[in-house]
Amino acid sequence: MVNYKPSNLDSIFHALADKTRRGIIIELTKGAAAASDLAAPHQMSLPAISKHLKVLERANLISREIKGRTHTFTLDTTQLALAKSWIENQQSFWESSLENLEQFIKNNSGESND
Repeated sequence: MVNYKPSNLDSIFHALADKTRRGIIIELTKGAAAASDLAAPHQMSLPAISKHLKVLERANLISREIKGRTHTFTLDTTQLALAKSWIENQQSFWESSLENLEQFIKNNSGESND
């Protein structure tokens, strides 16, 4: 079982809670992009998009490369994989729990298992 640090998951889910940041993640799945390119589809100023990019960076969802005045961002899928794994573990737990509950109800209501 994977050990999850709550602070890591908190920052990941906080970053993904905003539709603009999810849009940036989607854009970065197509490849690296400059901050100005990421701002354009959201009709945001560079300072506004910069705040979103910083949240994504703090969550380690993206990385930044600086060449001169150009800041280029790339997606880091490691943290997304961590979030996906956590969600899958939760899904497995709840599916199992609900199956056990269903079986318990069947066994105690007089229904047959056939």
